[in-house]
Amino acid sequence: MPPAPEVPPLTQPRTEVVGDFRVADRRSSAVIGFRKADKDRAARRRVRRSAGAAMALPLAVTALLAGGATPAAAGPGTGPTAVVSMGDSYISGEAGRWKGNSLTNSGSRVGTDRAWTSGGAYDPSKVYGTTAGGCHRSDSAEVISAGGIAETAVNLACSGATSQNVFRAANGGVAFKGEAPQADQLAAVAASRDVKVIALSIGGNDLGFADIIKDCAYDFVLWGSYCYDDQQYGVDQKIDAVMAGVGKSVDEIRAVMRGAGYTDSSYRIVLQSYPSPIPRGAENRYTQSDWSRLNTGGCPFWNRDSDWARDSLVPQIANRIKQVATAKGVQFLDLRDMLQGREVCAKASKQVSSSAPASARTSEWARWIDNNESQGLIQESMHPNYFGQLAVGRCLSLAVAQPANSTVGCRNTAGGDHTGMYLTPAS
Repeated sequence: MPPAPEVPPLTQPRTEVVGDFRVADRRSSAVIGFRKADKDRAARRRVRRSAGAAMALPLAVTALLAGGATPAAAGPGTGPTAVVSMGDSYISGEAGRWKGNSLTNSGSRVGTDRAWTSGGAYDPSKVYGTTAGGCHRSDSAEVISAGGIAETAVNLACSGATSQNVFRAANGGVAFKGEAPQADQLAAVAASRDVKVIALSIGGNDLGFADIIKDCAYDFVLWGSYCYDDQQYGVDQKIDAVMAGVGKSVDEIRAVMRGAGYTDSSYRIVLQSYPSPIPRGAENRYTQSDWSRLNTGGCPFWNRDSDWARDSLVPQIANRIKQVATAKGVQFLDLRDMLQGREVCAKASKQVSSSAPASARTSEWARWIDNNESQGLIQESMHPNYFGQLAVGRCLSLAVAQPANSTVGCRNTAGGDHTGMYLTPAS
């Protein structure tokens, strides 16, 4: 059998801008936040000896409802079909700027930087549109790369969002980055589109996932100690409240859709978990005995902490989100293994260089930690990159072809591109 064709560049369908989110029209395609609050670690850490208010909808949303001069009638089925993404940076498209990781800083960074311009400068808006530096809704985000699930794709997700940024303002929702809570934005979409699928990724920021990664990196770089024990305790203390927020997010979406005239069976909610952006210690191509993991690989974590993240933390979160999906009667998409072998520093993948061009078959599918921001913003770190976005979009399209209350996992085919993604029974 001849090899599958290389991943083609995304085409650019006509896209209308709705507030600060994109609506991609497939007949005529929008847009994950990983805000890293800088905490004083010394004030809260235990030194150990070890291993080495609500806002009005943006004016442009009114334009969405109007579709021109006359507002569309409220209720389902009054407009083109739509798939909607809601939640945080793992679904907004964060890191979609990057096709693998490269140490080269000049030019297009050996073909990895999709924001490079012909004049030799970098323009992140080429990828993130008006959300560059903010919500980071990329042109390769999951609902766009999922393909023909619906006639239009609407991305309401925002990098850095928590559950409170999903809830309706009338029920405890909080505006974020100048935008109304996502459920209130969904109400506008539901009135002007025939929503068929709502994909939701939420809870990671409530749990402090960005701070966990940062603190574990600090333990490698600064403190010479492990992070897993303290971090596991913190996760265990928070996770019940976090999952309550995930469940309420589903309830808020249901309430908005019912208010717009939809029955629960007329559309589906796909609640998804998170992939591990780093490999197990034994699967890391850089030794932990020198600084290559930091300075070359961009994955500064001890083997013990890597094993904990890959085999304890990510599965714990996934299993709890699965419980929420089951309790709420929505579909669960388990992404814990989606990046297996494609993680930052994974032995099975390569950094991009002049001798190893960017390729979905060989390059890493997640963004490394650029600790000095020499190439881009640190908020892009540890998220699925362009190749990863195409892959998770394929996972979503495969999941939507299954029953609406099914529970499925998604994995990649070693050596393949995003077209090699396949479903498995969820763990």
